Amino acid sequence: MLRSLAAVAGLSVFWGLTAAASAQESLAARIDAQIAAKAGGPLAARSTDAEFVRRAYLDFAGRIPSATEAREFVADASADKRSKLVSRLLESPEYAHRMSQAFHVMLMERLGDDATWEAYLRASFAANKPWDQLAREILNPDADNEATRPAGHFLSKRLENYGQNAIDFPGLTRDVGRLFLGVDLQCAQCHNHPLIDDYKQHDFQGLFVVYSNLTRRTDVKFPAVSEKALLKKLEFQSVFTSEKGATGPRMPFGMEFELVTFKPGEEYSIPPDKKANKPGKLKFSPLQVIAENLVKSDNHYFARNAVNRLWFLMMGRGLYHPLDLDHSKNLASHPELLDLLAQEFVSHQFNIKWFLQELAASETYQRSGVLPEGVVDPDPARFSVAIERPLSAEQMLRSMLEATGERSRLEPPTPGDKPAAVTIEPPLPKYEDLAKRVTVAFASTPRDPEIEFAPTLKGALFVMNSEPFLSLLKKRSGNLVDRCVAMSEAEKVADELYQSILARPPVESERAEVAAYLASHAADREKAIGQLAWALLASTEFCTNH
Repeated sequence: MLRSLAAVAGLSVFWGLTAAASAQESLAARIDAQIAAKAGGPLAARSTDAEFVRRAYLDFAGRIPSATEAREFVADASADKRSKLVSRLLESPEYAHRMSQAFHVMLMERLGDDATWEAYLRASFAANKPWDQLAREILNPDADNEATRPAGHFLSKRLENYGQNAIDFPGLTRDVGRLFLGVDLQCAQCHNHPLIDDYKQHDFQGLFVVYSNLTRRTDVKFPAVSEKALLKKLEFQSVFTSEKGATGPRMPFGMEFELVTFKPGEEYSIPPDKKANKPGKLKFSPLQVIAENLVKSDNHYFARNAVNRLWFLMMGRGLYHPLDLDHSKNLASHPELLDLLAQEFVSHQFNIKWFLQELAASETYQRSGVLPEGVVDPDPARFSVAIERPLSAEQMLRSMLEATGERSRLEPPTPGDKPAAVTIEPPLPKYEDLAKRVTVAFASTPRDPEIEFAPTLKGALFVMNSEPFLSLLKKRSGNLVDRCVAMSEAEKVADELYQSILARPPVESERAEVAAYLASHAADREKAIGQLAWALLASTEFCTNH
């Protein structure tokens, strides 16, 4: 439906073959075989246990491991400890916390927060809600369903007025294509895309006719939208060729749906209540039609976009990149692998947790970030070496608190709750204030992708001057500085600092540096330990997942 019949037939044959192979070989093994086949050179060695435990905690718990967690994992001699760790993290409440934050950033792109929306995402990931169901709820939010109505934040936030600016209906249309189909149709609004032959004006307009018909509800406090009756097709004209067209709701690269109209006054199964300012319920909802059809299992763009974004979260780069430019001139680095992943994701009912566990089981995910001998500048699209990934602001905050030993005192037990009141000297910063400052310092501006590690001036100023952050490095009962001050041997101090902050033991040169620094600052050893901790927290190694 969404590609040429020949292409779909080819994929069906390929998918049939891979389905047969799946009985013989795990998805992780097939991933590794296809990556190795196109490596074009040596592959990095397997990550060390210290690399892996830090990577897994960041990806599945949204934080670095504690020093105890890291040490216990490295000391574990069992052969299956990596798979056991991933399984345990996937079943932990921290998994839902991490994934809700990752998808909030991905779907909202720092456009604005909403506590009920974030709680809805957490509950969805805790229940391992299938991606097609989650996407359907977001694209057609039901204001009458208390459990899922916060999903309306995705649409309602984009329908807000900002000052005298008009509502950005083209931006909303573009975001649906980008985030759920992996296609950026922005340049096809007024004409066929000048650079991408696949993207036609009717593809954009077929979505625009639906989303330009929405309004943000003001009769309720929760995020919600209403939909006006669509009475006729949308007419458009190319500014390049003057060619005219008209369309009702349609899927990009696919079919146009029949526009069902009614006599005036008969459009609603439940009429609007003008006195209460409540919208009615349409008999024919283009919003529902698009939401139901966009997430179907035969919509290859939907499945490919989903697995490409999940692959990006785990590997640091999409199989096609950028993530919103899936088209015939931007071929995936591994086309057969992308189609295999999409097919397997669909056949497993869009099970995100299953898919992530398979990715984590692959050697591709477990590969080291240390370059193989003789390799200087590896092509990231080959995935022969682990790609350095920036920590999100949310990962940065949780990891700072974990590293300094203040997470249990500062972080709310349930995200969104207030931290328990604790009387301690010197006073702890307020969690909300610290979280806001970390976001300002390390998050991208709205709509800017958070893809590569790029140190910024605002991040540097934060670690140098932010008092709430610097206060984490003051000695308090049981925190990192307190534990290190109690240690008389410089070697033990070095080990505790590196394990707590970088999740690895120091090498000999690092032990020597710590010992020398402490010896030269013996008059104020507590302050020196705080400064050593600060240097590690400010390092590139801490700020990246590698």
